[in-house]
Amino acid sequence: MNIKSHFKILSNFKFRFLRKSFGNQKFKLLDVGAGNHSASRVTLLFPDCEYYGLDMTREYNNDRKDFEAMAYFYELDLTKLEYAVIPDDFFDGVWMTHVIEHLYNGDQVIENLIRKLRPGGFMYVEYPGKKSVRLPSMNGTLNFYDDPTHVRIYSIAELSELFRKTGCTVLAAGTRRNWYYLLAMPLRIVSFTIRRKKLIGNIFWDLFGFAEYIYIQKKLK
Repeated sequence: MNIKSHFKILSNFKFRFLRKSFGNQKFKLLDVGAGNHSASRVTLLFPDCEYYGLDMTREYNNDRKDFEAMAYFYELDLTKLEYAVIPDDFFDGVWMTHVIEHLYNGDQVIENLIRKLRPGGFMYVEYPGKKSVRLPSMNGTLNFYDDPTHVRIYSIAELSELFRKTGCTVLAAGTRRNWYYLLAMPLRIVSFTIRRKKLIGNIFWDLFGFAEYIYIQKKLK
């Protein structure tokens, strides 16, 4: 792995926990909310990843190269809880980054997706925490309610209890504080100012503790 790829992994929580879970091993990943060219980015940094995408639509910032990088794409409405097409006990990892806040039944969604995870597999979930409702409103979402598609607030305590009840061990949980984004924040502010662009909320997520995460492992049978 070159220095550039190593840096990209260290500077991104999603990638950091993928490396922590699998290192250089081959693994099957179900990426729930597979937009923004995630398939291309993940498989470039983790060439031994067998990538499966899941989203409500194929059109969320994906292109031909992204679908070529996928082993399969599941086009599903998560809230319907109809996941028979997805094999049980199959994936080594299930990653959900900023998805559950858009789901009124995200707890049920997680409970069903755990069944798709093989025993000993890992799951990473990231979402706006309770603190986000007290943050100032800002373009691009700094307060939870800035995004009209946000429908429910979750917490570490609630999700930890859910995972324990479904036979999983919580390995890590807390407020997301990404040192890279914190260090880059002044440069991003200057860049936006020079280009006369309106500042966006995610520049300040790590400073104000907008997001929480939870990282678990499914127990062996």
